[in-house]
Amino acid sequence: MPATIIAAPPAPQTTDVASLRREFPGARGYLAACTAGLPPLATRAAVRADLDARPDPARYSLAVESSRASAARLLGTEPGRVAIASQTSVTVGMIAASLPIGAEVLCAEGDFSSLVLPFVHSGRDLRVRFAPLAELADAVRPGTALVAFSLVQSACGEVADTVAIAAAARAVGARTLCDATQAAGWMPVDGSLFDAVVCHAYKWLCAPRGVAFLAVSAEFGETLRPIHAGWYAGDDPWASCYGGDAVLASDARRFDVSPAWQAFVGAEPALRLFADADMPAVERETTRLADRFRTARGLRGTGAIVSWPDPDGDDLARLSHAGIVASGRRGRTRVAFHVFNDDHDVDDAVRALTV
Repeated sequence: MPATIIAAPPAPQTTDVASLRREFPGARGYLAACTAGLPPLATRAAVRADLDARPDPARYSLAVESSRASAARLLGTEPGRVAIASQTSVTVGMIAASLPIGAEVLCAEGDFSSLVLPFVHSGRDLRVRFAPLAELADAVRPGTALVAFSLVQSACGEVADTVAIAAAARAVGARTLCDATQAAGWMPVDGSLFDAVVCHAYKWLCAPRGVAFLAVSAEFGETLRPIHAGWYAGDDPWASCYGGDAVLASDARRFDVSPAWQAFVGAEPALRLFADADMPAVERETTRLADRFRTARGLRGTGAIVSWPDPDGDDLARLSHAGIVASGRRGRTRVAFHVFNDDHDVDDAVRALTV
């Protein structure tokens, strides 16, 4: 059965924050969307229904292609420009393997290792440089082949100046690779600014782990080598199951990995939920909650992730003792505010940290 690309339909009536919140009952005290999202009711129902049914590859393929269409809407592109993956490091590794030997790659200091290690260990003698995220645009120079960075930093929640970085890269002919894993789901993502966007869906998009995407421009896609090509990368996957003479898809599907079927069953309704959402309203609400927490704690910053120095983990322990799920990274404690959180979560967290 061919994997039919499902064109992204016209945007429906956007789902408001209150309606989204109703998909996540029992979420109070969970401030860890930056670690892993909570499954919405629709995802729970889809997974249960699949467990009660016999395996059906045709049904699974529909879930994959519907997920691809939703990812395209979330990343600001079209389905034919989106490849499916299992992890972001897989697609980053393919990009690293496609760069010229000795090419220069500029990364943000302290960025998530899945975005950095594929370049460091590519085996292609890439020259990997680092600069603070706030100075990344200024660090782009003639000879830079690729600028790779996360739109929102995992450890601290810092938000990149995407316009400045994209402009600086264009000025010297460098490509751009943006990781939207910590952004997609709570803020709009304009993938048209970049040559490639990678995104794992198990955090803010509240999908099961094992569903990731690569959105790539047609021009940049022509430079990439489909080193992970398998049966699902074929123009007709069900005719590409054997031998080496399969014709790969002419669009971004040639970079597909074989889909984790059950993961996509759960991901499809979650991705559709957020693709239908009023994302500017989601961003306003999540950042409102985060800003209210920052004000109460005397912290500075922007975005839906709040972090602060906590080298001994004392604050993280206080939150945990109060029944609040947070996380610690690089000597800092993180809390994240998503659509399933509200002002009660802010109050509970502030109270737990007030000694």
